[in-house]
Amino acid sequence: MRISVDHTSDVPPFEQVRSTIAEQINSGELAVGTKLPTVRALAAELGIAANTAARAYRELEHAGLLETRGRAGTFVSGAGDDAATRAAEAAASYAQTTRALGISREQALAIVRAALQA
Repeated sequence: MRISVDHTSDVPPFEQVRSTIAEQINSGELAVGTKLPTVRALAAELGIAANTAARAYRELEHAGLLETRGRAGTFVSGAGDDAATRAAEAAASYAQTTRALGISREQALAIVRAALQA
């Protein structure tokens, strides 16, 4: 697993960690079943607070990309294989909702951009 944190970036460290791990899972670089370092080990390696690493793991677990197996550790989840499918389904639902509300394509895209930047 290759992760680095740019402490000068405007992007919060937890988001840098979360997005890097998510990209590696979605690209297949981190295979299903891969064991990840403990929160403390990851935090120490990256020079970030343990709570920051824990937040990244929690968000990835909530997204279905990671699973925690108690004392056994944290692993890449098999559910991560369908992340793109789930995102496409959510996008289709969003598109249907915005059309029903009469929101223009440009406005709908602006709303998505704002949400992704938040």
